[in-house]
Amino acid sequence: MGSTLIRAGVLLLALAAGPALAAEHVVSQKGKTFSVKKLSVQAGDSVKFVNDDPFAHNVFSLSDIKSFDLGSYGQGLFKSVLMDKKGIVDVECAVHPDMKMTVEVK
Repeated sequence: MGSTLIRAGVLLLALAAGPALAAEHVVSQKGKTFSVKKLSVQAGDSVKFVNDDPFAHNVFSLSDIKSFDLGSYGQGLFKSVLMDKKGIVDVECAVHPDMKMTVEVK
């Protein structure tokens, strides 16, 4: 009986702790490039794209896993994307076609 109560108590503690907090990963855009070429995140994490260039960027992805278009935004601004499905997300800038990176969602 005692071991059953201990197991029940451990289960209650695990449930009370709740799900792990999602992380926010910051990717800078500077010199017409992303600060990382490859980023690994967990499903449920977000990626914050910060424009540190003196001109606009437009971050987008046509990937089946996560398709998005953040629109054009200028220096000092940022936009975030929730990575909610596992897989590979290819990210590009519509303004600067050489700007490319990959996000692996685990």
